[in-house]
Amino acid sequence: MRSKGGGGGSSFGFSRRTVIIVGVVLLVLIGLGVGLPLAFRNSASASAARFAPLSTLGPLVSPGPLGPSGPEGPPLEKGSNIAPTGSPQPGQSVDGIKCEVGGEQVAFHHHSRLTVFVNGHSKAVPPGVGIADPQLQPGIGIPFVDNGACFSWLHTHASDGVIHIESPMARKYTLGNFFDVWGQPLSPTQVGPAKGTVTALYNGKVWLGNPRDIPLREHAQIQLEVGKPLVGPVHVTSWGQL
Repeated sequence: MRSKGGGGGSSFGFSRRTVIIVGVVLLVLIGLGVGLPLAFRNSASASAARFAPLSTLGPLVSPGPLGPSGPEGPPLEKGSNIAPTGSPQPGQSVDGIKCEVGGEQVAFHHHSRLTVFVNGHSKAVPPGVGIADPQLQPGIGIPFVDNGACFSWLHTHASDGVIHIESPMARKYTLGNFFDVWGQPLSPTQVGPAKGTVTALYNGKVWLGNPRDIPLREHAQIQLEVGKPLVGPVHVTSWGQL
């Protein structure tokens, strides 16, 4: 006969401990059935919210015609340099990105393009960013850096906005990495020496996050605008041999 004392049982033959365990398991299963899909939906929504359509910016000024083709193929920027060129010294690293002595590393090799406007005026990224002691190639009539004391894995050759990603390893590189190699600040309120509200475009869409996080992917077209008026996206249709 089952004892009626001690409070350790139930009329159905299950101990109180067993009932508690079953209840906890049920709660976990409910959580797995409902909570996880909700978490995945929230994650997907956060990812989708990274971009917004151009229409959210209101009226945009036309960027005007592209500049003449540069020595790499893409057009040269029409404005003056937004900041002087800059680079780590030979053997130094920034963000784990080394300035290699002895030439470029091309095991992981692609290109992005950066366009900059300050208060509606075009500004250029200078040639030689990420190349210490940059040396201009003579005789072509356009500034083009073809040599230097070292080449960072992120660098520029001409004032065409093309960022060369030439690395001995495949990894994620961002626009913030490039500005760090350049030695210039980049934030939601500053691009190089230009300060103000920064609007970022990525392949014709509005980037909603920190511009430092913009990925440098193959043939990505990135546009940074400081202040107003806001300029419509510059679209390059030919990358030459890049």
